[in-house]
Amino acid sequence: MILVYPACFYPCESDPGFTVEVPDLPGCVTEGDSLAEAIRMAEDAASGWVLDELEDGKPVPAASRLQDVHPNDPDGFVSLITLDMDACGKNFTIDPAVRLTGGDREMEG
Repeated sequence: MILVYPACFYPCESDPGFTVEVPDLPGCVTEGDSLAEAIRMAEDAASGWVLDELEDGKPVPAASRLQDVHPNDPDGFVSLITLDMDACGKNFTIDPAVRLTGGDREMEG
């Protein structure tokens, strides 16, 4: 399952890195020392956030439209991040009652 979410990127004041917030995933914030690392960290943090929701039996939050998301700072910008949940799931332990198939969440039981 591939998920795409808009993320807000904010340049750090004291170094060349970026802080990243994924507005559709409350509390999902990370940072990286470069733009490339910030993107990778955002994808990793968001994937973990979604996996936690799935393990708790909650639905995957819908993504906002890119044009509806705006940074809170004039120096920030919005870009899309891509989450490969199939690949991510291999790196995490998922409750066996939760199965990801074809973009849908099925509960075994």
